[in-house]
Amino acid sequence: MDWQELTDLTHGRPFVVERVRLADSDVAIEGRFEPPQLAQLSVDDQVFVAAFVRAHGSIKEMERIFGVSYPTVKARLNRITERLDFVDTDPAPSGADVVDRLRRGEISAQEALAELERS
Repeated sequence: MDWQELTDLTHGRPFVVERVRLADSDVAIEGRFEPPQLAQLSVDDQVFVAAFVRAHGSIKEMERIFGVSYPTVKARLNRITERLDFVDTDPAPSGADVVDRLRRGEISAQEALAELERS
């Protein structure tokens, strides 16, 4: 069974995987595993995301592929975005990080204060 079949079967309702078996061996792992976020999207949204990646993020190409307008593509991307959690790839520095940089002379006291206020 692939993710699309599973998504069809669950009708988009949340589900938990409780057993995983490695395809090339008899090793099985039991527990509670959340499916990947993209697998939790509807099949239509999964297809849309895959097309967006294949189009290298080109909204113009998405307009052409799906025969829809720019606002329609943007609205769908915004709707999908709301369903996904994102990892913060640029987290605010910790207080200790700021103090260390200040001690090393990499930033001024004023810059350190500004960074600490933002975090």
